[in-house]
Formats: sequence, structure tokens, C-alpha cells
Amino acid sequence: MSDEEQRPVAGNDPAPTPCAPATPGQVTIYRDVSLIDGTGAPVRRGMAVVTDGPAIEAVVPDAELSRSDLARGETVDVAGAFLLPGLIDTHQHLSTPPNREQAERLMRRQLYGGVTAIREMAGDLRQMADLGRAALLGEIAGPDICSAALMAGPGFFDDPRTWQVSQGATPGAVPWMQAIDDGTDLPLAVALARGTGAAAIKVYADLDAGLVARITAEAHRQGMQVWAHAAVFPAMPADVVAAGVDVVSHAHMLAHHFGGVRPPSYRDQRAHLADACRRFLDAPAEAVDALVGEMRRRGTVLDATTSVVDRIPLSPPGAAGLVRDMVKRLIDHARRAGVTICAGTDYETPPGDPYPSLHDELHHLVHVMGLPPREAVRAATLGGAAAMGLQDATGSVHAGKLANFVIVTDDPYEDIGHLRRVVTTVKRGRRHERADYNREGAPA
Repeated sequence: MSDEEQRPVAGNDPAPTPCAPATPGQVTIYRDVSLIDGTGAPVRRGMAVVTDGPAIEAVVPDAELSRSDLARGETVDVAGAFLLPGLIDTHQHLSTPPNREQAERLMRRQLYGGVTAIREMAGDLRQMADLGRAALLGEIAGPDICSAALMAGPGFFDDPRTWQVSQGATPGAVPWMQAIDDGTDLPLAVALARGTGAAAIKVYADLDAGLVARITAEAHRQGMQVWAHAAVFPAMPADVVAAGVDVVSHAHMLAHHFGGVRPPSYRDQRAHLADACRRFLDAPAEAVDALVGEMRRRGTVLDATTSVVDRIPLSPPGAAGLVRDMVKRLIDHARRAGVTICAGTDYETPPGDPYPSLHDELHHLVHVMGLPPREAVRAATLGGAAAMGLQDATGSVHAGKLANFVIVTDDPYEDIGHLRRVVTTVKRGRRHERADYNREGAPA
């Protein structure tokens, strides 16, 4: 390309980036911080967090800052408020069906509600690639996005959702939503998925244990993660974990490990869920040890999505309490075994709600599932980063990581509801004030 050809075309100026990450050399010092670092450690009061551009430069006791330190950049007096890592929703579907205007509104609410990253668990990745780029560059206000391209058996693709996210093309025959069988060229299929910009393959439905293992191995070979339903039918929970997937979603599906019947397909699972839950609850406590122990050994992250169980019909009428009891016991086993739990929602609250769905999931984890608030916070921060494979870059407040954090007025370790008292969200070093969001007409 000649120099003349490389010049911008007149009138084709780049889009404005009002939410762009802070630039290197732009130093901000957050003083008198009550620090929750995301690891589950106790609150450290009287701390300071120093950011340089999009990254955290230092986390030190406030009293150790010298005059020369303070002269380097802007200071923000947090006045004892609580600073913790940006929240991560590990199960979203903002592009099912695709609606750009709605997705931008929801992403904006997520960011101003403390959410700095999400996993988009399959959808129309044509739209998500553009939304992810816009949020990363700061053209729009929104969390960072890690997306998954879906793979499932051919029988799944008459599901109406697959048509919604493949408009203009054929479900099962597009790179972001592929039908897989024993004859599929898996290296090519994974390469096509990578080309969409997806960070992971989502293993969804109607696949046997052998295919789940082959997909997982090929995705890992090509540098992609694998995020799977906890049971894929006919592949069961133990098959999915043994395949080496990185994350399993939907704790209620783990009940099928104890089912007397192996559902032959995704559509058949709900008819057997209540029976599987009864078998789980009737089994001795140690019966689940092998499954959660293998998850712990392999580092399999559990995307529990507990509150969605109360929102969608998963079982025969009257069985919702049974499913909830099973999930509560399973979560307790998993956390005691040392399985990493992350906080995913699989839905968004109505547009008129002031905060995104992740806050409802955290309330559910604490008040229904029995997690201590400290563990729920970890699930929504460092646990979420682990689910995306980004724990070295985000999820905790440490030097060298992205400057992604949220400041709230009161201690979420005392009451998880305090996470709704957002003052400021910082994403890649750029501040987003909750007061601005409220003033612009959002629900207070």
C-alpha cells in the first residue's frame, strides 16, 4: 500500500472515545482506601492505590506516601470508603437475540453498577465483536467482553435461539455456532471459531463424552479455553470434567451425576432433573466427593448461576424447592473442597432496574446458598477472572494488574447489599462516577 493510500479519507475521522482507558503517564492516587483485594483476605484500612494509565502501579499503606509521590498525579480522597476489584459477571447473553441499542444500555448500566468484565456465553458474535471493540477502546461505556463460540450436536440447531443469533445465515453452519459430529474437521472448526474473536468454545448440548474430549483437546491446542454446560447429554458431569474443560456452568446440572437415567439429549434433561436431585439429596455426603474432588484437582471453575434456578422452569411444578436444596448442598460441597466458584447470572434485570443482575446473583449466593459475603465477593472478582483465564491481569487489586476496581461507601463483607452503594467504577484507569449515571436519567 502506498503512502497516499494509507492516508485517512477526508470525512472518515475515527469515532470519539469518551470512555477510553487512561493513558500511560496519567497517574492517579486513591487515598485512605479500605481495601478488599479480591483474594478473600481481610479488609486493610488506610491503604492507597496508585494507578498509572490503565494499570495499577502500587498498593501501599497511605502513610508511606511521600510528598514527591503525591506530586506525581491527581489525588482522590476515598475517605475510608471500600475499594475492591471490578465485578465480573461470568454468564451473560447480551446478543441473544441481537439488539445493539439495548445491549449498549445494559452494558452502560453494568459498568456504572461496578461490573468491569463479562463472559458472553454464546450469541451473535458478529454483534459482540463490535460491542467488545467499542467498549475496549472507549467509544461506549461498558465492561470488557470475553465471548464464546458455541458447538453442539446437529439436533440442537432447530432451537429458536440459534436462529435469532444466526440471522442471514444457517444455524449450525456459521463460525460462531457450529454443529459438530464425528465427521467434523475439528481443527478447522476451532480455527473458524477463533476467527470470530472468541476467547473460548462453549460446549453446549447433544454431544457424547468422546466428542467433548476431542473438542476440548483441539481448542486447548489452538490456545482457546473451553466453557461447558455441567452436563451436555448424553455426556454427563463426570464426562465433562474428565474432558478437561476450564469452566462448567449451571450447578443444578451436576445433579445428573446421581441420576438413574442418562438423558439422551439436551431436550430430555428437565424431565429427569427432579429425580436426579432426589438421588443427590438421598446420597451420603461423601458420594459427591469424587466429582468435586476431581474438579478441584483439575482446576475446573464452577459457574454456579444459582439465582437463575428461581427464574426459569427447570423441573416439574412443585420441584423448585427440591432443585434449590440440591444446589445449596452442592455449592457447600464444592466450596469446602476448594473448587473455585465464580458468579454468573444467565440473565439481565429489566432495563428500569438501577443495578445489573450480578447484584441479585450475589444476594442469592449469600442469603439463599449460604456463602459468606467474603466468598461471594471473591466469586465475583478473582473467581470471575479465573473463569476467563485472566487472573494474572484482573480480578484482584495488585500492582501490575489492570486498574479495574469499584468504590462503595460501606463494607460488603458486612452486608453483600452494600455493593449496590457504588460511588465510582474505575475501568482500565478511567473513572466512571455513579452520580453522573444517575444525573443522566438512569434510575436512582
